[in-house]
Amino acid sequence: MRDIIDQCAKKSSPPELRTLSRTLRNWFDQITAWHQARVSNGPTEGMNNLLKRVKRVAFGFTNFENFRIRALLYAGKPNFRLLDSIVVR
Repeated sequence: MRDIIDQCAKKSSPPELRTLSRTLRNWFDQITAWHQARVSNGPTEGMNNLLKRVKRVAFGFTNFENFRIRALLYAGKPNFRLLDSIVVR
């Protein structure tokens, strides 16, 4: 990877490749760590995204039970037996 960075960083390279070189140099540690461990923070980011979307969908609910039902339905895989036992007023 260092060879690629060095080749792209040459003055004779197009500006796009020099930008790529700078980006690879700035993210070198993170890129090599992923290739060594094969671990990313994707699942965490996905959960954060889901939580934000649920909050956005439930905006304006003043009744917690209604909010809870909407959040369970939006998040997917709700327990319908549990939902049937909830009386919405």
